[in-house]
Amino acid sequence: MYPEASTDYLLIEQAINYLEQNYRQQPDLQAVADYVGLSEYHFQRLFTRWVGISPKKFVQFLTLNYAKELLAESHSLLETTYEAGLSSPGRLHDLFITCEAVTPGEYKRQGEGLAIAYGFHATPFGDCLLGVTERGICGLSFVDLERREQALDALAADWPLADLARDEERTRPFIDQIFTRSPKSSPLALFLQGTNFQIQVWQALLRIGPGTAVTYSDVAQLAGNPKAVRAVGTAVGRNPIAYLIPCHRVIRQTGSFGQYQWGSARKKAILGWEAAQRYRQTQPGTLSS
Repeated sequence: MYPEASTDYLLIEQAINYLEQNYRQQPDLQAVADYVGLSEYHFQRLFTRWVGISPKKFVQFLTLNYAKELLAESHSLLETTYEAGLSSPGRLHDLFITCEAVTPGEYKRQGEGLAIAYGFHATPFGDCLLGVTERGICGLSFVDLERREQALDALAADWPLADLARDEERTRPFIDQIFTRSPKSSPLALFLQGTNFQIQVWQALLRIGPGTAVTYSDVAQLAGNPKAVRAVGTAVGRNPIAYLIPCHRVIRQTGSFGQYQWGSARKKAILGWEAAQRYRQTQPGTLSS
């Protein structure tokens, strides 16, 4: 369903990388279009179709100032979370995903007797590897074509005694649901394997709504251990399910976007896309500039 979107994303990623390296020179539309090998007209149309706003507006979402705005908003987000148990901006998101962690005995058995179906699929943010079990999604990672085997090895390492079998026919419906979900969609179940602390951190990440961002310190508070900021960073970096467990929404206290295990350009692309969608909902009719 997403081959064209996945190809489009690769061009968008190239453009983001170019802008990151050359933003001091303030490259114009023609310079970026030339870099990705498209005419100004086609690049503008592609970019606007992909994200919903112009390249200029999108770049504004990726600036340090915008990151600081997101962080400023996160204070009210956290207050709402503490008072109501759910973050208001992400309420549908929270209700859409349910988590189940392996038991201590299952953790010790390292996936023995577990059947995992996996498949490689195109998504709006590039290709991905998806792993599913009868109990839910157990792995989702973005991959480049030349790193598919590496991604599969990582999934196998997480579940060393499980039986992995490639089955795109089984995994494809999950992809469609993940990237086209609506309030009427059925809940998605996640099947997570990790330490108790990692599970707490990943569950805390699920309380961060789309179009918002928090710091590692905020996540530590959401996880109920405000002093464990460094350990939170490690747990965030070990997130096994990209996008659905939104570790891309965690940025540094300074406002810099920080690292992302699936590529810093992809993190900026997802954050910018989410911010643009949020902007479109709150500022209708102002996106042509």
